[in-house]
Amino acid sequence: MYNPFTLESKTILITGAGGGIGRATAVACAKMGATIVVTDINEVTLKETLDILNGECPKEHQMFAADLTNEEALDQLVKDIPALDGMVCNAGISKVLPIQFLNSDDMGRIVNINAFAPMYLTQKLYKKKKLNKGGSIVFTESISGVKMVSMGAVMYAVSKNALDAFMRNAALEFAVRNIRVNSVNPSRVNTNIVKNAVYSEEEVAKDIQTYPLKRYAEPEEIANAIIFLLSDASSYITGHALIIDGGKTLTC
Repeated sequence: MYNPFTLESKTILITGAGGGIGRATAVACAKMGATIVVTDINEVTLKETLDILNGECPKEHQMFAADLTNEEALDQLVKDIPALDGMVCNAGISKVLPIQFLNSDDMGRIVNINAFAPMYLTQKLYKKKKLNKGGSIVFTESISGVKMVSMGAVMYAVSKNALDAFMRNAALEFAVRNIRVNSVNPSRVNTNIVKNAVYSEEEVAKDIQTYPLKRYAEPEEIANAIIFLLSDASSYITGHALIIDGGKTLTC
């Protein structure tokens, strides 16, 4: 049966796969037929993801625990993984801090993890020709900073803006090898980044009411959009930032 969204025969690398959007994406891609390579700094949660993959969609899935902000670890990862048909960069952190309290330690950590790590990973994979022609790269960005701003989210917004600029430039440069580069830009998603934030239950409930769909996204909903961008169904889409926000930006 014809299915342009299938990932059958594709090998996909997913970073930040120990939980949240990364884990949901790994499972969803496997269900669509892909062989999955997962990486995360947390080996325990990464092994949990691999066990889920092997239990639900058994194939030759692989895991590599790695700190992607460490250049030696990054080089080793690129060396060890197989050739890829797709990559999804999900790893990310956030911290609420007003501008007057910014400091180099927090800013450096957030920008390194959210922006520099996926940039250098992409560069190294491209240079080593580990990305097959016709492949697809998807960055998990955000509407934060790219489409809207909020109090105290400046460090996260700066990191995602940087990644957005890189995505567009990579799309232009990688087109010569027919490698597409896009991003998904969610609003708030029910992951640990939201659950561990400093907002009270009352603040969250009030914020949800500003969404036309009156809820936050689930990780699986972001994963489904990522599958579209990885698949041949999006074969003529590159350099695009796909907004997935339940209508949030309509109200801004």
